[in-house]
Amino acid sequence: MRRPAAVFLTFALAAAVGGCGDDTPAPAVTPPPPSERVTAAPVTLACGSSRLKIPAPPPPLARSGTFGRLGSLARRLTVKGVTWHDDDGELLRAGVVCGVRTAEQFATLVARSTLTAYRGKPALRWTTRGGLRNFMWLESPGTAVYLAATPGLTAQLRQTAAAIRQGAS
Repeated sequence: MRRPAAVFLTFALAAAVGGCGDDTPAPAVTPPPPSERVTAAPVTLACGSSRLKIPAPPPPLARSGTFGRLGSLARRLTVKGVTWHDDDGELLRAGVVCGVRTAEQFATLVARSTLTAYRGKPALRWTTRGGLRNFMWLESPGTAVYLAATPGLTAQLRQTAAAIRQGAS
C-alpha cells in the first residue's frame, strides 16, 4: 500500500507546482553585460598630505570593511585600509602605512620578509601563516602602500598594485 501512496503524492505535488505536463520553459537568467555591471568606486587613502587612489577590484569581489592594524609590523604605525572579499572566501586588502620615513626603517618593518624593489622603490613581500600573500612598498617618505591577497587572488594583487596612483583627489 505504500507504493500507491508515494506515487499519488508525487503526482499531486508535481501537478501543484506545475512540474508535470507544463510546457512553459523556465525563464533563463543571464547576467548583465560587462558594460551594465555596477562597479564600486575607487578608494582614496591618505597619510598626511600624501593621497593614494586605490581602484576597486572587479566583481565578484565586494567591499567588506576596513582595517587599522597589521599584525606583521615590527612597530606600531598608523594603518588605514579597506578589505574586499567574494563568496568563495577569497580576500583582497589594500591600505597605507603611515610614518615610515627612510628605506632603512622600511627594510626592518616586517620580520622574515624579502626585500625587493617595485617601481624603483624599496618593497617587502611575505606570506603569513594563514597563506595570505603580503606586498608593501615605500611610495614616498612617510607613506607605504600595503596589499595582501589570498592565493586565488594573486593576479588581482598585481593588477591592483599597478593601478594605484599617488596624488589622487
